[in-house]
Amino acid sequence: MPGWSCLVTGAGGFLGQRIVQLLVQEKDLEEIRVLDKFFRPETREQFFNLDTNIKVTVLEGDILDTQYLRKACQGISVVIHTAAVIDVTGVIPRQTILDVNLKGTQNLLEACIQASVPAFIFSSSVDVAGPNSYKDIVLNGHEDEHRESTWSDPYPYSKKMAEKAVLAANGSMLKNGGTLQTCALRPMCIYGERSRFLSNTIIKALKNKFILRGGGKFSTANPVYVGNVAWAHILAARGLRDPKKSPNIQGEFYYISDDTPHQSYDDLNYTLSKEWGFCLDSSWCLPVPLLYWLAFLLETVSFLLSPIYRFIPPFNRHLVTLSGSTFTFSYKKAQRDLGYEPLVSWEEAKQKTSEWIGTLVEQHRETLDTKSQ
Repeated sequence: MPGWSCLVTGAGGFLGQRIVQLLVQEKDLEEIRVLDKFFRPETREQFFNLDTNIKVTVLEGDILDTQYLRKACQGISVVIHTAAVIDVTGVIPRQTILDVNLKGTQNLLEACIQASVPAFIFSSSVDVAGPNSYKDIVLNGHEDEHRESTWSDPYPYSKKMAEKAVLAANGSMLKNGGTLQTCALRPMCIYGERSRFLSNTIIKALKNKFILRGGGKFSTANPVYVGNVAWAHILAARGLRDPKKSPNIQGEFYYISDDTPHQSYDDLNYTLSKEWGFCLDSSWCLPVPLLYWLAFLLETVSFLLSPIYRFIPPFNRHLVTLSGSTFTFSYKKAQRDLGYEPLVSWEEAKQKTSEWIGTLVEQHRETLDTKSQ
């Protein structure tokens, strides 16, 4: 394959950084452009210190800035689009999530067409498929089932509509007369070192006598390690650039899971952290149906108060459904079309994540020691 270049959006994020770390090992790759609205100094330094001969260009810009996106896409062969606002709690305003996740994706697709970028890979989410009810039971689901989220909550709705836009854009004519090829990857809930959600859970537990406050004990999920999700993106980039593989990949979506055992979200958090003395909350909790209707009441109160006050419920029906349902998917289609096999085993993923949690515990102890002096 001739020399090529890649733009990664959301490159300063949890997944984006891992994708860049794998991209630098790709053959014939001449330039990686890393784009995010803001890069932390340590992330910027990490990109500058990558052990590679590949040119790494750091771009700080807004995905809603169409002019900037067009410049960022000039001369690019592949776009990997991971930039997104992730929020299922209702804290971030709805319009902000829709703007970044949906409008930002539409802007980037248009920039690709204008700059004649031939390949576009979208980091979607299993949330675009549901679950729509805590009563749903999906075990080892697959793409042919064509599941679709019916939630109007901004995160699943924006990701669903953005994915539709990406797949609909497949086959679009580029400015230079070429053709845009697209695909979407739907990872399960992603865990691993530097996961913001896992970090928040651990920090709260550290302040709560190492007791992990849950909420997902009634779920059955198949979480996926971040390194394996990043690997799937690399394989998708290779596949869309390969004339033999591309016809089977373009316009398709793929569930991305790995060999992490099916388990509840609470059990995952415990398994990853028990080495450091963490334990699950043994106190009684409401059954899922009651939690669901309580969430409905809280959402009603929030709606009634909205003209005079922004009340954010501590949980909502979508969150209760996510944390109370059986919803797992197979990666067989990705295995068939992309040649995907998990790069990192469950044992290795567990060890790496646990070691990182250990650093959070150590930082907490140092903070306590500093305060006590």
